[in-house]
Amino acid sequence: MAIRTKEQLRDFVHETVRTTPITDIHTHLFTEAFGDLLLWGIDELLTYHYLVAETLRFHPQLPYESFWAMSKREQADLVWQTLFIDHTPYSEACRGVLTVLCKLGLDVESRDLASYRAYFEVTPLNEHITNIFRLAGVTSACMTNDPFVDKEREAWVALAEVDPRFHTALRIDPLLNQWETTWSKLADWGYEVEEALTERSYAGIRRFLNDWIDRMNPLYMAVSLPPSFAFPEDSARGRIIANAIVPVARERDIPFAMMIGVKKRVNPALGDAGDSVGKADVTAVEAICALYPENKFLVTMLSRDNQHELAVAARKFRNLLVFGCWWFLNNPSLIEEITRMRFELLGTSVIPQHSDCRVLDQMLYKWDHSRSIIAKVLTDKYGDIMDTGWMPAETEIKRDVADLFGETFWRFLGKPNPARAVEA
Repeated sequence: MAIRTKEQLRDFVHETVRTTPITDIHTHLFTEAFGDLLLWGIDELLTYHYLVAETLRFHPQLPYESFWAMSKREQADLVWQTLFIDHTPYSEACRGVLTVLCKLGLDVESRDLASYRAYFEVTPLNEHITNIFRLAGVTSACMTNDPFVDKEREAWVALAEVDPRFHTALRIDPLLNQWETTWSKLADWGYEVEEALTERSYAGIRRFLNDWIDRMNPLYMAVSLPPSFAFPEDSARGRIIANAIVPVARERDIPFAMMIGVKKRVNPALGDAGDSVGKADVTAVEAICALYPENKFLVTMLSRDNQHELAVAARKFRNLLVFGCWWFLNNPSLIEEITRMRFELLGTSVIPQHSDCRVLDQMLYKWDHSRSIIAKVLTDKYGDIMDTGWMPAETEIKRDVADLFGETFWRFLGKPNPARAVEA
């Protein structure tokens, strides 16, 4: 059926967005083989750091150390009582928990935490992973794989193969942000490095990266960077990027992903919930893209203030792919604003969202909420085109949504989408 009215357009766009499979390009999930590194279940949802920070605002007399001394179940009980019973759960983090319960077919109205726990206790993990991917409409998700985490490193040594639903990403934060303590780890692992960044050290770092690329087969290398990030810069981080990260990424033909704008531990007593956000300088992104035109860069920035400049930078550099509304930007009002602006500047040459989920079940709400917003913005944009007399065809809309939900990413990588190969 040809689309001739705004009502037909809205219905078709929303249905297409609802049913198009997604490649979730950045998560903090793991396969079942990584054991308890994969977080799932109601207690993990409730003790996620977004909700912990929100809960402790209501308990100014509770010492932080007393909260951390509680068992996970006790922490979850406090979060549930505070945010869902004593107060209305309309923050995005709270609403997300309710969306998860709803999507799993649980009785949200009952407010019965015991029954929710019972559901997760009797559900086999592999079955649950399959169900979450199906309900979220996600065909595959990219993990965050950090060889500097001892438990994960040990798991990789024993791992025979990776669950095909999961892709890998090589995370290198300690290498770039804490070289003064990280170099000795590399030396202990047999790499010829020293704290002084000599040619010998660069060669050792490159060998380390290549070894882990061979082991993991990552889609990209990634790092989280502070608002102060600058490039080029005469610092350990700047020199390692220029002399090790960039050449290895180019030789192995994988992008370097930079997530910029995190202010670490502004309140250390909150643990993971104590990180904050700061405005960064997009000049650093422009410089690295200009200096290394043969490299590919994936970039997301944490501050709302950076979003317009970043989108403009992407118009200037075709080796830059902007992705997602990350962390503190993962709120509906901001997702809509940023997505609308990006579409107006970049069309479909952008990845509008990734889940960034640390708990498997969060995939349900992150994509349910984002799909709704993306459909709304696309409907408005197609409507603007219709006002000129250009009638978007159904095949064109399907193509565009497929691009936004994965095909643009896979083309940027220069790789075929494995999900499409399976469908074929």
